[in-house]
Amino acid sequence: MRKYPVGIQDFSEVRTGGYLYVDKTHHIASLINQGKHYFLSRPRRFGKSLLISTIEYLYRGRRALFDGLYITDKWDWTQTNPVIKISFSNIGHKEKGLYKAIEDCLIDVAHKYGIVLQESANSSKFRELIERLSSQYGKVVVLIDEYDKPIIDFLEKDIPKALENRDILKAFYSVLKDADPFLQLVLLTGVSKFSKVSIFSDLNNLRDLTIGSQFSSICGITQTELETYFAPELEIYDEQKIKKWYNGYTWDGQTSVYNPFSLLSFFVSNGQFTNYWFETGTPYFLIELSKNHELYEFEDTLVSRSDLEAYDLENLQLIPLMFQTGYLTIKQYKSDDDMLLLGYPNEEVRQSYIERLTNAYAHNRFRSIKVLAFEMRDALQIANFSKVESIFNTVFKSIPYEIWQRENEHYYHALVHLTFRLLGIYAESQVQTADGRADAIVQVEKYVYAFEFKLDGSASEALLQIKERGYLQPYLYQGKTCIGIGLNFSKQDKKIEKLQWEEIKA
Repeated sequence: MRKYPVGIQDFSEVRTGGYLYVDKTHHIASLINQGKHYFLSRPRRFGKSLLISTIEYLYRGRRALFDGLYITDKWDWTQTNPVIKISFSNIGHKEKGLYKAIEDCLIDVAHKYGIVLQESANSSKFRELIERLSSQYGKVVVLIDEYDKPIIDFLEKDIPKALENRDILKAFYSVLKDADPFLQLVLLTGVSKFSKVSIFSDLNNLRDLTIGSQFSSICGITQTELETYFAPELEIYDEQKIKKWYNGYTWDGQTSVYNPFSLLSFFVSNGQFTNYWFETGTPYFLIELSKNHELYEFEDTLVSRSDLEAYDLENLQLIPLMFQTGYLTIKQYKSDDDMLLLGYPNEEVRQSYIERLTNAYAHNRFRSIKVLAFEMRDALQIANFSKVESIFNTVFKSIPYEIWQRENEHYYHALVHLTFRLLGIYAESQVQTADGRADAIVQVEKYVYAFEFKLDGSASEALLQIKERGYLQPYLYQGKTCIGIGLNFSKQDKKIEKLQWEEIKA
């Protein structure tokens, strides 16, 4: 049995415990040789902590851990540097409060090096620690893992606490720029870059490695690495299906990597295709933002690079959040215009996010929308329209009365579209034709359906619109039966008042 380091973040434990390790030390060598102030953003559970740990052991001169790796014969093992490593994921900031947690961490690092800190304020303690370590042991390596976790942890329910923690972190991190003469290397990792607020205004000397080709695979597993390190597994499992489910993350629009947590979990689970990474942190606040912004289709989202850095705690923007947290990734980078095309990275994220969002729109607590979606697929495959109507009514009946009265046609159109997208039916919303936009075009094996939705209107009017505006005209010669379906939703009755359909012929 091969041992996979699922959730193991300590480099020494991976190397001494006989776990499989994908060698990333060529990236570390390039990093160190090119500069000394860096910031790297990657989604949670993407290998940032293991990267930090690897660099820590390198500067501590633990040569035996690196035997056989790229960097072994390229490093001066006679030289070591003092290391200040702080991981905000495990310093107890929720229990102690952030200020006290940072203070305890600084005192602990100082104690390991035989130093008793004299200063009182955290920023002064941090500066004192750096200067005294430098004078006694050589230039200091500062490694900050999950630098933004004390902010991220409170985004969903307590923005004032997030803002308070942001200010504490600003004062703490501001020490680093003026401490440059005493520093050998500085690396901060996190999920988000707060470029529009104050934290990074004092750290403008950090090189941001997040977007770009050189370090695009410093975290994650490339296709070449998969084939090199996991050759025995690829003899057992369907490589193309693995790629569809867990590959697809890019930070340059070219180099694609697998989610390491999901990939390793897949092998540990003996090849079960399911969502591993998504289940470790359900993004409830992202789902709510999606609803509030009336956004539900995220494929082929065009943004500027500056948009992705527009991270304002007091005015959270959905698309930058989804990119930074790993629910969207770069599909194409148009460097000439500094524009990026975003979309879901893979099947795991696409299916999971759509399912959560559909349930949120439907306010469903009792029956999985995913089950209803598959029933819808079966009904459309055989053109069973009474079943289609029944399923729609089941989807909508759980929506509270006050929402029925408050929401508009967009809400119902979104829920219908998400239901189709959830089960993988080829569905397009707001499809542009020469004479207007079809609400939805759905293609199955034998049929092409054009849907038009009305709210307290007329199903016959909806069907007439499909015919008069030629929504199915582009599909009439594909060898499939083309059917127009008009649906009218009744607010009063909380269900479809009428569904009317007709076959459209050339």
